[in-house]
Amino acid sequence: MQKIVEKHVALVEALKEWIEAHVHEPIKIEDVAHKAGYSKWHLQRVFQDVTAETLGSYIRNRKLALAAEELKNTRYSVCFISDRYGFDSQQTFTRVFSRVFNQSPRAFRKSNARM
Repeated sequence: MQKIVEKHVALVEALKEWIEAHVHEPIKIEDVAHKAGYSKWHLQRVFQDVTAETLGSYIRNRKLALAAEELKNTRYSVCFISDRYGFDSQQTFTRVFSRVFNQSPRAFRKSNARM
């Protein structure tokens, strides 16, 4: 196993903050790599070494977690939320969301509705 370098931990934490600040935009791995000043291949290895999660999974999971919160706590349409988090289409959002949460966004909203 590769030794995690302290500067890589600091870099990954800074990139997580940057991702959080831009989570409502379409974020490509190339964008994050450019921000970090690394090739996307090297950055993906560094990110996974530090977090045990791929960069793509991290970005997708952050977007889905925030989308799930909005489904629970707002009346925004599924289409609006899909667009807000930069998914290509509502169908893509529904497919990815359903794979992670084992139910569609609409079913998730209904099952988590506040009383």
